[in-house]
Amino acid sequence: MAGIFGRSGTSADEMSFIDHLEALRWHILRSVIVIMVLAIVIFINIRWVFENIIAGPINPNFVTYDALCRFSEWAHLGKALCLPPIKVDMQTTTFGGQFISSITISLVCGFIVSFPYIFWEIWQFVKPALKPSELKGTRFAIFWVSFFFFLGAAFGYFLLGPFTFNFLSNFQLGFMIETKPTINDYLDNLINIVVGCGIAFELPVIAYILTRIGLITPQTLKQSRRFAIVVILIVAAVITPSPDWMSQMLVFIPLFCLYQLGIWVSTKVYKEEQKKEAEEWS
Repeated sequence: MAGIFGRSGTSADEMSFIDHLEALRWHILRSVIVIMVLAIVIFINIRWVFENIIAGPINPNFVTYDALCRFSEWAHLGKALCLPPIKVDMQTTTFGGQFISSITISLVCGFIVSFPYIFWEIWQFVKPALKPSELKGTRFAIFWVSFFFFLGAAFGYFLLGPFTFNFLSNFQLGFMIETKPTINDYLDNLINIVVGCGIAFELPVIAYILTRIGLITPQTLKQSRRFAIVVILIVAAVITPSPDWMSQMLVFIPLFCLYQLGIWVSTKVYKEEQKKEAEEWS
């Protein structure tokens, strides 16, 4: 089937380097087509998407603000977690600014929504190169990769985003200065937060893969914990555009917990690999 499915159905042993490139081309092409179709659908409804989704973290009625305030009262913290209301009037400095921003929103949202399919296409390209014994440990790989990506994206959108934009919009350097961000500035920060958190939350999956192929061990992760803390702090500083310690701690704490989860996953996988080696030698 050399049509739209390319040469991906060919056995990995029989495929030449050109065949691999041809298969990869079709995997990439199908992924791009899905992203573009979703982007067109989003672009058609761009006004609703922008007002109800993209502008959510800076909307005073956003669900996070009420939820945090209710949680603060429930935990007997008073108004500690009640974020002050914000009012952001965005602007654009070019005639085509809003149109270009609409295209950016459509493409990024199309990528995020189609992420499971994109990873499925990547997996279909990599899968033929794996041995049957290696495939046994990859069950539900697409589910777990997608799960942690969307978990991180949701964390960035519903929690980190509101904290970050709330801090930045209310920070006052002087009474003569008024914050009027451009739409591009807002989108850059939002995309960095959402997609950055989605990728950063893949730590347990990365730990699983690297342990499975023998590049790391649980002992390595445990011994590297101090260095990991420094790296996670740097990642938190990169993901969060605001310099306040609270926003950075909001990223650091879940990422450190995910690192600990990665140690647990690595330990479990390492024991399984050791057991398999013992059975092979016996």
